[in-house]
Amino acid sequence: MFTGNQQYWLNDGYGHTLVRDTGELDRDLSFTPRQYGGECPGVYYTRLQRDNWSLRDPRSTTRFHELHVFEKEIRSGWILRKLAHAETGAPPGHGCYWDEHEVENTGKGITLTFPDWEWADLDRGRLVWAAAGKLWAGHMRGNGVHPAKCLYDFNDMKFEPIAAPY
Repeated sequence: MFTGNQQYWLNDGYGHTLVRDTGELDRDLSFTPRQYGGECPGVYYTRLQRDNWSLRDPRSTTRFHELHVFEKEIRSGWILRKLAHAETGAPPGHGCYWDEHEVENTGKGITLTFPDWEWADLDRGRLVWAAAGKLWAGHMRGNGVHPAKCLYDFNDMKFEPIAAPY
């Protein structure tokens, strides 16, 4: 994970080791992120916080399911919320790590849930999200996301094995 324009952090110690160091970037040995386990959340949750997501208290934690809540201010009282799940026995169509999303405006008393959004973030003030194999964008206006515009439909893309070198 990049910690600056010329620095990176390596999530080593869990089977990950430095293969080579070209000297083009500096390895950030002083960066010590909060630990969320040794795998994906250790990098993903740290990257979310680097990208201005605020970690809220976990909503629930059991032996087989952890739910961490991240929030990012949109504007005009709207908040984008990411519900980051880490669990065994996830619902069909999800791996052991998966997200769902909400937008909320407490001043208006509105909470909109988007369990089918696989990813969401802000891009220059607009809300962008991925759902059903498509990339979408819109703005928070009135009581919801308007206009919702499909930026690209990825559904026709198919995997093609390509032998190296590319």
